[in-house]
Amino acid sequence: MDKKLIGIDLGGTTIKFAILTTDGDVQQKWSIETNILDEGRHIVPDIIESINHRISLYEMKQKDFIGIGMGTPGSVDIKKGTVIGAYNLNWTKKQNVKAQIEEATGIPFVLDNDANVAALGERWKGAGENNPDVVFITLGTGVGGGIIAEGNLLHGVNGCAGEIGHVTVDPGGFECTCGKRGCLETVSSATGVVRVARHMSEEYAGDSQLKQAIDDGQDVSSKDVFDYAQADDPFALMVVDRVCYFLGLAIGNVGNTLNPSSVVIGGGVSAAGEFLRSRVQTYFEEFTFPEVRTSTQVKLAELGNEAGVIGAASLALQFSEKE
Repeated sequence: MDKKLIGIDLGGTTIKFAILTTDGDVQQKWSIETNILDEGRHIVPDIIESINHRISLYEMKQKDFIGIGMGTPGSVDIKKGTVIGAYNLNWTKKQNVKAQIEEATGIPFVLDNDANVAALGERWKGAGENNPDVVFITLGTGVGGGIIAEGNLLHGVNGCAGEIGHVTVDPGGFECTCGKRGCLETVSSATGVVRVARHMSEEYAGDSQLKQAIDDGQDVSSKDVFDYAQADDPFALMVVDRVCYFLGLAIGNVGNTLNPSSVVIGGGVSAAGEFLRSRVQTYFEEFTFPEVRTSTQVKLAELGNEAGVIGAASLALQFSEKE
């Protein structure tokens, strides 16, 4: 039997698992709830129990697997296999994830930051078309990123490579959770889009359903902003244009710096689809020089929720090939 890979996508509410072939085809997938109680101390034991249960359920053995890969929030030490600062998991202290999982499953284990892992997934089986130079940006509650250059995932000296969410796009703009101002995350994440709308609504005097909803104190989401814009609400169109300007500026700078084959946009905000992508493309072209403009494509992610588990499996595969 051909050996398999296990991919894990660890999130604040669910942990997704998949068993994949070495070609990246998902054969089995399942998920469990993330138990973040007691400083997240149940998370790793739950992962171990779920893996061992499934291996036995499918009448497989440890030797049938090349490795396990996992994407996790927080700061990751890849060599030691530790995580710290994953606050949505209640992991405030350092977690020795690799040592625990390898000991309990008997399968080699590797982990990386969740945005990096999703980048690997989109590069391998998604919009990146397995090209060696791909940048992935995920627009969710925050803005994450992953950079694959000449086939290698970049980490930087302190693991902070690919923090595209903290590229400054609006000097003196909104304050970011990181402590500085004007980060891309403050204007292009799901919460950032709403923040831009609320800020711009103070000066907008025209007729607009979005403006009315904000003035009435309604709970407006980033999806609402894009829905209003797609229905030709004049104020919503202004907000979306502003958000896409900032995204185009950041992606243009990434393009000029790295010249990847593609910059792939994923995450919840990317559900706005071509409506978002085409507007970002316009500004991307404004901020890139000709050779980049014609060789780097701005694309939408294709894998959705599976990017994490597929990328985690590719991480395990790459790790095994280096061993």
